[in-house]
Amino acid sequence: MQKLRLIAATFGHLSIDILNSSVPIILTLAAGTFQLTIAQIGFGAMMYQMFAAMSQPLFGGLTDKLHGRWIGAVGVLWTALFFALASFMPTYPLFISLLMIGGLGSGAFHAAGMVNASASGGKKAATATSYFFVGGQTGLALGPILAGVVVGTMGLAGMPLMALLAIPAAALMFLYMNDALPAAAKAPVKASAEQQQSNRIFGGATLVVTAFVLFILFRSGTSQGFATLLPTYFEMQGYTAAQFGVMLGVFSFAGALGTLAGGVLGDRFDRRTIMIVASFASVPFAYAMLHTAGFAFYVTAILAGVFLSMPHSLLLVMVQELAPHRRGFAGGMVLGFIFASGSFMAWLEAIAATNRGLEPVLSVVAFFPLVAGAVGFLLPGGKAPGEPVQIAPPVQTASAAD
Repeated sequence: MQKLRLIAATFGHLSIDILNSSVPIILTLAAGTFQLTIAQIGFGAMMYQMFAAMSQPLFGGLTDKLHGRWIGAVGVLWTALFFALASFMPTYPLFISLLMIGGLGSGAFHAAGMVNASASGGKKAATATSYFFVGGQTGLALGPILAGVVVGTMGLAGMPLMALLAIPAAALMFLYMNDALPAAAKAPVKASAEQQQSNRIFGGATLVVTAFVLFILFRSGTSQGFATLLPTYFEMQGYTAAQFGVMLGVFSFAGALGTLAGGVLGDRFDRRTIMIVASFASVPFAYAMLHTAGFAFYVTAILAGVFLSMPHSLLLVMVQELAPHRRGFAGGMVLGFIFASGSFMAWLEAIAATNRGLEPVLSVVAFFPLVAGAVGFLLPGGKAPGEPVQIAPPVQTASAAD
């Protein structure tokens, strides 16, 4: 395992997702300044995520061409710059436009960082990828807490201060994520008949592809819908920005633990089974966290966050294994769809909440993983091969691509 590359990618993920996860909190706190409705908050969060998500396949292809060089660090700096500049904008259209442009940097980082993390793990790609996503989930946990304290106290003028947090991560990535990525791992010569059959089914069956899309759509609809709308939901219940920042942070940090657990288990047991069980198990806790307070809330929020996040790294590894020579593009496609579909679902949920109320809408959204778990039975089974995997020497020049 290439530890310095993995550390750089993970620290970058921590930093970029601190900024990403603070956007719903910031929009909630800015609602009074810009006179925003719940639907407008959801729309702003969606557009930020869309710019970050839809650009990921493009940056993933560029990552493949450049073998992972430069893109991650530049992406983090780009997001931090526009995040800071947005705070000086006098109107909401200008404010959200600069945030959206900054979201392109998040797309660039995620495409490059994910490939670097996976490549650093060698034969334990799922475990390495889970460490990478633990960094991101930790950032998702810290972002609402920091935004609740910094922006809640200083107003939008606190955004440049938060942007400065990305500078050390960019420096670390410039140092340890600028050499060429290792060549794609060679598949074991002999694979079990079950694994070979699974790969053929996954590659050719439209039904399985549809199931994959639906699994992502409904899982993301809950996780992203909660991340976007819970700040407003808690504010309407009378919590302060600092309080609901911590509440959302605990939920997100639990997601980091779930991501790590899912990655480690995915290198040892059947990935499909893990994804199905985690999806079903998340539902009662996701629902309960909406209707509890105090200690009971934190217990249910932690369990909901763990189970909702367990499939995350497994989805990425499954797709990258199907396209070992296009890891950046394939991973960018899936990760981009995860974010894009989640943000679109969150926007639809925000519109519904404007007309029907937040509590009933979020209560329904908590049950979406039941659909994800059901369609999960159509996904391919299997786990990472147990035989040692040899990594080819790093490619020395960009001209040797593919």
